[in-house]
Order: sequence, then structure tokens, then C-alpha cells
Amino acid sequence: MPQSSDLSGWATGRLLSTAARLAEHAWDSHLAQWDLNHASFAVLHLLSTAPRSQRELAQAMQVEDQTMSRVLERLERQGHVARERSTTDRRRVEVSATGSGRTALAEAGAGDAAERVLGEAVEDLPRLRAELATLVGRLSARRWSPPS
Repeated sequence: MPQSSDLSGWATGRLLSTAARLAEHAWDSHLAQWDLNHASFAVLHLLSTAPRSQRELAQAMQVEDQTMSRVLERLERQGHVARERSTTDRRRVEVSATGSGRTALAEAGAGDAAERVLGEAVEDLPRLRAELATLVGRLSARRWSPPS
């Protein structure tokens, strides 16, 4: 329970970061059944269509290469991904989901899992999703766009 039950006085940044942290904890609790967390689930989702390089994954997830390396090390230890040097470019490491990774992704994300885990916390989930997509899109463009 928050220190103050009157959340209307909280700054928007505090509300947003607290909501994000609480939603992440709820989602991670669900994903823990498959030994996943929010980051590893997202990586498996990105790999569900085709192998990618570590750098491509980092860019898609909007994280630094070092952060992606830690996520991939954990997924590899769990047997959910495999990493291999590219046969065409030895500098490139290709990451692919294994059968175990594809199964974990399918089971953890089955149906409307996120909506079941998080949906009861808001009255209008589709509206929240639309607003969040707008927020992420605009802030991503601002952060990751090349300098003018």
C-alpha cells in the first residue's frame, strides 16, 4: 500500500514509475512459472519469427548491447535460446529460440494472459493500451532518433 492513500497529490512521474514497477512485478510473477521475466519474454517474442543478432535484439528492445547480453545469457542457461556465429559474417552472433523457448513463449502468453494479469486493475484497458502505445512511440522517437 502506498505511503499516502491519496494518490491524487502524487506527481505524474511518480505515478507513472510506480504503476510501471507494480505492473512489471505482477507480469513477472506470472512469467516466473516458465522461469521468464518481462525482458526475456519480450526477447522470445522477437525471436518467434526469425533469428536475430544480439545488436538487432538490443535495438528492438531499446536497450544497450550489454543489457541484452545479460538477458541472452540467462535465456541460454535456461535452454530457451541458442547463439551461434553467423556462417557469412564471423563477427555476427545469431540468436534463435529453441523448442523450449517457443513452448515457454506460447504457454506464458497464451490467450489474454497479460489482460488477465493486469486488466482488472483498470476500467478501460483498450484505452489504456492506446495511450501507452502513443506514449511509447513518441518517447522512443525522441530518445532514439538521430541528432539533427
